[in-house]
Amino acid sequence: MTDTVPSQSAKGPLAGLRVFDLTRILAGPTCTQLLGDLGADIIKIERPGQGDDTRKWGPPYLKDKDGGDTKESAYYLSSNRNKRSLAIDISKPEGQALAKRLIAQSDILVENYKVGGLAKYGLSYDDLKDEFPGLIFCSITGFGQTGPYAPRAGYDYLAQGIGGIMSLTGESDGAPMKVGVGIADVMCGMYASSAILAAIHHRSQTGEGQHIDLALLDTQVSWLVNEGLNYLTSGKVPTRLGNEHANIVPYKVLPAADGFFILAVGNDRQFKTFCDFAGAPELAEDPRFLTNSDRVRNREALYALLPDVTKRKTQQEWVDGLAGIHVPSGPVNSLDQVFEDPQIQARGMKLTMPYPESQSGDVDLIANPIKFSGTPVTYRRPPPSAGQHSEEVLNELLDLSEAEIAALRSDGVI
Repeated sequence: MTDTVPSQSAKGPLAGLRVFDLTRILAGPTCTQLLGDLGADIIKIERPGQGDDTRKWGPPYLKDKDGGDTKESAYYLSSNRNKRSLAIDISKPEGQALAKRLIAQSDILVENYKVGGLAKYGLSYDDLKDEFPGLIFCSITGFGQTGPYAPRAGYDYLAQGIGGIMSLTGESDGAPMKVGVGIADVMCGMYASSAILAAIHHRSQTGEGQHIDLALLDTQVSWLVNEGLNYLTSGKVPTRLGNEHANIVPYKVLPAADGFFILAVGNDRQFKTFCDFAGAPELAEDPRFLTNSDRVRNREALYALLPDVTKRKTQQEWVDGLAGIHVPSGPVNSLDQVFEDPQIQARGMKLTMPYPESQSGDVDLIANPIKFSGTPVTYRRPPPSAGQHSEEVLNELLDLSEAEIAALRSDGVI
């Protein structure tokens, strides 16, 4: 089961808002795709003839009708639906003037240029705030607008390393490990969308726009959550625990008779229930393991005993049996298994949209997880090709004629 595209007339909760999108790569596009999913009109500004850098971040690329590679990488497709692409060369004075005319028709500007990068084009917050006092201007950078690292280029990998998550990820005797996806980028994009929504509420009450300053590194530090507080509370630097949890035991991938399964016991009642189901009630009565605090202190002793117990049943027996008695557990799915999982299918997390240029005529995407009762997420547009909507946007928003648009194109402005 997959989500399909609703009527083009369907409106999300942010319908009526317009975003001037000067972002590329992942953090910014994640933010603006989310706003687009919620109904906002996203005008994605791209360099003429170049486009978003991630268009070339492949393979894999979407296949065309002849089975060859298109110009759209899977990476690009992951975060650019529900947007209209407009090519503008903002290095040209004419492009800057055109951008300002479009900003005048927008509620929000999102950008991820290096600190000071837009000032040379006259498009920084300081350049625009007086002319557009209601504009919400969101800047996403590696290290923020202030501080000693502000001038540096920032990347997800650096944020994961400097921000501490790599020191917590990986096996205890292995090397520090980054998360398998660009999670610092994604989380920064999520924080950006939340901040923009808060700024919209503020503007609705006061009429005032404002500047939002978001950094990959700041947001990375913010979601150290319990491990960050473990350090701040105890003064002890946490170490890598592999698949274990710093504050809950047992919480680990364990061997079954035919593979592995996740056991995630959250309280003492669940532990006793697990032990009874496992045929090892003595573990729940052992003074070393009576409470979660006891089990955390004696984790090595418990984990040394559990494999002999868990190998008595198959993975499916553990997953099904523990689910039936309300003890959290599950398999470790590969990505093919993820999209075949009946729960994930029931929730419509695979999305198929029409895409005439592709070999199949469709493109598969990952759906938005938000389920509204009254204003559902809408999937109005597949990820655009570079500059696909230039004429449409300029005619619709600025009422430019075909001749005026042709002149801009011949001058290399669009």
